[in-house]
Amino acid sequence: MTSQPTTKTTGNDRGGPGDPGGPGGSGGAHDSGLQAGLKNRHLSMIAIGGVIGAGLFVGSSSGIATAGPGILLSYALVGTLVVLVMRMLGEMSAANPTSGSFSAHADRALGPWAGFSIGWLYWFFWVVVLAVEATAGAVILEGWIPAVPQWGWALIVMLVLTATNLVSVGSYGEFEFWFAGIKVVAIAAFIVIGGLAVFGLLPGVDSDQAGLSNLTAHGGFLPHGAGAILTGVLLVVFSFMGSEIATLAAGESENPQQAVTKATNSIIWRVAVFYLGSIFVVVSLLPWDSKSITDDGSYVAALDSLGIPHAGQIMNFIVLTSVLSCLNSGLYTASRMAFSLGQRGDAPKGFARTTGRGVPRTAILVSVLFGFVAVFFNYKFPDSVFLFLVNSSGAVALFVWLVICFSQLRMRKIIQAEAPEKLVVKMWLYPYLTWATAALIVFILGYMLTDTEHDGRTTMLLSLLVAAIVLVISFVKEKTSGRRRAAEAAQARDEVPAG
Repeated sequence: MTSQPTTKTTGNDRGGPGDPGGPGGSGGAHDSGLQAGLKNRHLSMIAIGGVIGAGLFVGSSSGIATAGPGILLSYALVGTLVVLVMRMLGEMSAANPTSGSFSAHADRALGPWAGFSIGWLYWFFWVVVLAVEATAGAVILEGWIPAVPQWGWALIVMLVLTATNLVSVGSYGEFEFWFAGIKVVAIAAFIVIGGLAVFGLLPGVDSDQAGLSNLTAHGGFLPHGAGAILTGVLLVVFSFMGSEIATLAAGESENPQQAVTKATNSIIWRVAVFYLGSIFVVVSLLPWDSKSITDDGSYVAALDSLGIPHAGQIMNFIVLTSVLSCLNSGLYTASRMAFSLGQRGDAPKGFARTTGRGVPRTAILVSVLFGFVAVFFNYKFPDSVFLFLVNSSGAVALFVWLVICFSQLRMRKIIQAEAPEKLVVKMWLYPYLTWATAALIVFILGYMLTDTEHDGRTTMLLSLLVAAIVLVISFVKEKTSGRRRAAEAAQARDEVPAG
């Protein structure tokens, strides 16, 4: 593929009906200064791999311990929520593919305050994730090569992936293609092998331990009651963050509308296979209350139960790949959101400048700088400053999904009025299912306030505090900008010659 010519932009363009940023415009990389450097295979793998986070491998054990086999219902509930939210986002992004994705849509549908607030909160979430994932990867690498200290591995990993993102969007896509590919192959193999064992078709497996009876034999399907399903939701909801990355990346693809449509339509089977399929295998291979699930991790324990040699090291390699994938995509996502904020005048103009290769260098460097600062806090003040950063960004996923719901309610009317032919993806049962999804998200946010056992209340309160601060900043900025525009207009009128 030949890259498109680069047009550098730095202005504050919020988009109108005929503008690139509006529903009636062409949108995408060609008009923004970014380049269409992602190939179809890159977008396909980003869409598939984006929904498989490292949290699926390392965080599912606590959910299983809390809800038992009923964790399947927790994953199904959150998975349904993600499918619905992605359908709404797909509708808006197919009509207007842009690197700002839901932030740009919120800006147009709800107002500049919404685009500013959710954009910066999302950026904040991902720069904190950079530190979490860099540290997780460093722990694994130090176990393999202890001669290099943990902080050294974190630094190396961050520097390598920063360099990858700085070269071109194509290099990011290529790295993510292979990272995501390894994740997909690994989890698919796990499901196939584990499924064969569950149904007694894999030689050498103890049939008394592996079987569908594990779903009901140890205290029932819901050993801790139906309420544990909601607690499980709080534990697994954040492992789904990342499914929206495909809509951000689509703006730098050859055919953004087709890429968004394909990613949106495939979200159902991706969630069903990779999340529900793999968790079903885990809770069928082992009793949910098996000590090995909490001690070794759910996937390692499942592999061990099959007698697979070096199961722990195999899973460490898969988790490391997921960590690197998450780091790679996290830096890409944070930088593109910063770029979009710069374009709309919600961040310094330098964020919206691109290199000759269409790379938003300043946005990448600023994002990774904050990632390095967060890594430093993780090693220096893990139980104070860094814990605050993690908890205060914890509910951002739900905030993003809620804003997507309200944006879609408004954007559907705008698109229908200005460019109805661009409604190639439509939200089901609009507007009723949109309102129902928003109500479910509000319910989960409210339920978090009652959760003191798993720090849900702390996470929610700190996230609300940070969101309130960002909202205040956005309103102050908007008021200041309004006064400045009024002053400039008055000055322009005064300078017009009389008569």
